[in-house]
Amino acid sequence: MSAYLFYIVAAITVTTAVYLIFEKNPVYGALYLIQTMVSLAVLYILLEAQFVAAVQIIVYAGAIMVLFLFVIMLLNLNVGEVTKNALPFQRILAILMGIALFTIICLVIRSKLLQGKQDQYTTAYVQSVGNTKLIGNLLFTDYLLPFEITSILLFVAAIGAIMLAKRKL
Repeated sequence: MSAYLFYIVAAITVTTAVYLIFEKNPVYGALYLIQTMVSLAVLYILLEAQFVAAVQIIVYAGAIMVLFLFVIMLLNLNVGEVTKNALPFQRILAILMGIALFTIICLVIRSKLLQGKQDQYTTAYVQSVGNTKLIGNLLFTDYLLPFEITSILLFVAAIGAIMLAKRKL
């Protein structure tokens, strides 16, 4: 039964992510992104990572998307504006970069780089320590630098959005 649910939710996730990429209206794009994040939270629940699912809903689908929608409304993006193609070979370059990115992703997946350490975090160990405590310990020990870089990046993005909005006034 959970396999069928996984396939259904995975199909919804991929579909909303594709709609997000091709959506021209930024508000609808943000709504598709929210649906994608909620679907990812359901996938986390299927993987028995309830804490990560709750954080996904609260932080990403909640706080970050409210920030995105606020910036979209603040900037007053008009869908009807026709933008001038500043870089004539932009599409060709984007296609080539997309092919390169896809190739790198395939090579990383095939290289077994993302498999992690074997037999370190077994299901019995995670249940004995607790999912939330284990994630907290890893987040503030082994992954402290990426965590802090992410927080600085979000802070700079918020400042940039405010500066862009002030410039238009």
